Amino acid sequence: MSITGTLIVQMIVFLILVGFTMKFVWPPIAKALDDRAQKIAEGLAAADKAKVALSEADKRVEVELGKARNDSAQRLADAERRAQAIVEEAKARATEEGNKIVAAARAEAEQQAVKAREALREQVAVLAVKGAEQILRKEVNPAVHADLLSRLQTEL
Repeated sequence: MSITGTLIVQMIVFLILVGFTMKFVWPPIAKALDDRAQKIAEGLAAADKAKVALSEADKRVEVELGKARNDSAQRLADAERRAQAIVEEAKARATEEGNKIVAAARAEAEQQAVKAREALREQVAVLAVKGAEQILRKEVNPAVHADLLSRLQTEL
């Protein structure tokens, strides 16, 4: 065979190979490439959707955190107000109780002072009678002179 014949036979074999490849090999490869491109596009779209959803979720979380912070600040303020009111009430009760104790102590001191004055008056009356006895050199009968002794006690 000559070179021309060989070339013609090689061209025919090559064309048959190209036709076979175009008919049976290329379509599955092209289909696989198209499927892969479609999956990549779907993945990118899903990633974009996820990014948007994430940003929306972040916004919602920030809003909820803001509400929670405001709520906790409000509760703390209420608790502080309640604590302050309780402290003020306790102070008022303590002051009132202290005033009662002071008033009771003053009343008791006054009673003791009155009792001490009465006891002192009695002692002075007894001393006055003894002094008068010694001056007069005779005994003074307390039963007979009770009126005189009570007047002396009230004057003192």
